[in-house]
Amino acid sequence: MSRRSIPSGSHGILGYGLLGLAEDSLQMIHEATLEVLWHTGIKTLCSEAKEYYAAVGCTIDDKNNIVYIPAHVVEDAIISTPSSVLLAGRDPQNDIHLEGKRVNFCNFSKGVNVIDPFTGEYRPSVYEDQVRTAILVDALEEYDLLDVAVECRDLPSEISNLASYKAMTGHSTKHCTQSAHSRREAEKLLEMAFVVAGGKEAFQRRPIASTVVCPTSPLTISPETTEPIIVYAENGAPCTVLSMAMAGGTTPVTLAGTLVTHNAEVLAGIVLGQAVKRGAPNLYGSSTTIMDLRSATATIGCPELGMLSAAVAKMAQFYQIPSYVAGS
Repeated sequence: MSRRSIPSGSHGILGYGLLGLAEDSLQMIHEATLEVLWHTGIKTLCSEAKEYYAAVGCTIDDKNNIVYIPAHVVEDAIISTPSSVLLAGRDPQNDIHLEGKRVNFCNFSKGVNVIDPFTGEYRPSVYEDQVRTAILVDALEEYDLLDVAVECRDLPSEISNLASYKAMTGHSTKHCTQSAHSRREAEKLLEMAFVVAGGKEAFQRRPIASTVVCPTSPLTISPETTEPIIVYAENGAPCTVLSMAMAGGTTPVTLAGTLVTHNAEVLAGIVLGQAVKRGAPNLYGSSTTIMDLRSATATIGCPELGMLSAAVAKMAQFYQIPSYVAGS
């Protein structure tokens, strides 16, 4: 039996919901986002992405590498994005159905240093730490899927991401998600997933792996983001477009202004996914937070991150697109 977690916010006993934005506010954020996407646009240096954007009716400024996305293209992409997505586990009992207000949990991603559990030493993370984390997450019922917990800093950067996937699938029966950073890496990760799943067709029936890609705030989607979006859409594999906007740093200092920028970046990525293959399983992602103006660092775990995550989840529900957001 697969995992179908209880919905949040629909009943006082079954879950707790935080209503940060009313329906009118959601509509205002959406309308402001449409203005940004059409009048300001999204910057990208990826020629392949520009071709897909142009094919669905976007205006391309090749000189300045800006894509202007009209409102009807955005609305059509929202409509065509599935409202229910299966994130299959290697064990069907660990399948996750993302839909409506159902809530699932995963580990945070991703650390570059660890405290050695045996020696207490504070050191760079290595491949074996990824293995141990996969075993731990697989054993804990509170976790529904496995994200890349740490970097394999003992391996060359060219293969560390592929090695992470090997560690994850080799030691966990839950769905695995990680970031691909180029077309080649996306293709290799999917090739590995096809083998584990028993072939490409078996994977497409039960996608046991997904990817997370991040636009570059403000309002930029680099090739390392667009290429994986394209590859995963071509193969019908789940892809989360996750903005890491930072209020007061890369976006307006106000939470509302940050939410508009965040929304524009995510929807631009989803438009690309739907332009490649209508109905591609895209997720609405967020690790957006605020900048500490004294230290110029992103504050993970601050109250504002929780507020933004709650608002982002409401935007995703407004669009009827499954969401993947950072905790606080």
